[in-house]
Amino acid sequence: MRLYDIAKPALFSLPAETANNGVHTLLEAVQGTPIASAMARRYTVSDDRLSVDAFGQSFDNPVGVAAGFDKNATIPSVLAALGFGFAEVGGVTAEPQTGNARPRMFRLREDEGIINRMGLNNDGADVVGDRLAATDAPIPVGVNIAKSEHVGTADAPEDYRYTYERVAEGGDFFVVNVSCPNSQGFEELQNRDAMEAIFSELQEAGAAPLLVKLSPDLPEPAVEDTLDLVTELELDGVVATNTSTERPASLRSPNASEQGGLSGKPIEGQSTRMVRFVAERVDVPVVGVGGVSSAEGAYRKIRAGASLVQLYTGLVYNGPSTARDINEGLLELLEADGFDSVEDAVGADL
Repeated sequence: MRLYDIAKPALFSLPAETANNGVHTLLEAVQGTPIASAMARRYTVSDDRLSVDAFGQSFDNPVGVAAGFDKNATIPSVLAALGFGFAEVGGVTAEPQTGNARPRMFRLREDEGIINRMGLNNDGADVVGDRLAATDAPIPVGVNIAKSEHVGTADAPEDYRYTYERVAEGGDFFVVNVSCPNSQGFEELQNRDAMEAIFSELQEAGAAPLLVKLSPDLPEPAVEDTLDLVTELELDGVVATNTSTERPASLRSPNASEQGGLSGKPIEGQSTRMVRFVAERVDVPVVGVGGVSSAEGAYRKIRAGASLVQLYTGLVYNGPSTARDINEGLLELLEADGFDSVEDAVGADL
């Protein structure tokens, strides 16, 4: 039995956010120590077949940590020690935000899902930017940039630009979050004019590589509008998808009625379908996120068109060996299907 299997009942006896914060504290404590070096030896899978080049960055493997896990950029180096090929920190807003009232994170144990309504709680762009600039992580680190809650649509471009300029030095790529379901004012950003104003402002500030993160709940015409902008403005990539406000009928957990964004296994199929929809329409790398918890799930997204995959909820349920297990499994799946590399398998089902 793995150590995490022993520790998991104790962690899951705590409120979800309390357990999450405890894990963060532990990871931050071992970062930069011999323990982290030992973790890297245990969890890193080194194989050239896993390497991916996307939007000007080189990734040793395609498995990354999604935004929301390391909101304040405190542990990117130790995430590398857990075997991840990249990490996306944030969402980061111009000013510090406390987020919504607790409780605001709920496990759906029977469904291997999480519902959160955190509300973009973070230390703010100035603090996170300084922290990123002082970080020497051995993996690419993306920064998820979000709108401050009190800022209206008309002022959103300037708000995003402020945040970008504060985090630019320490970020390797930048993800524009216009799809957070847990903070006020984001629905108004999910139209062509609002998004074009935001992207144009960021490009004027020099933001690159620049990606956009999509909601899984958008109707197809709205997604197509966004993808048209990706092409017209020559954005560098698409992240598909954010959490979902929809509730599949299959959910069994009593927490299924909680408000917020649903992540994990219940949205895996929905997310993979969005990856395929996007990959069929744009000629830029797609980052697939939503329900990734196994090599098979990651491989489905890769074959559907994802160059990279991200996870958060899968890490909560499967523990520190998650990236290693997925990468080892991917190598077996690539070999079974006759692919020489992850890059050769990208979009195989399109």
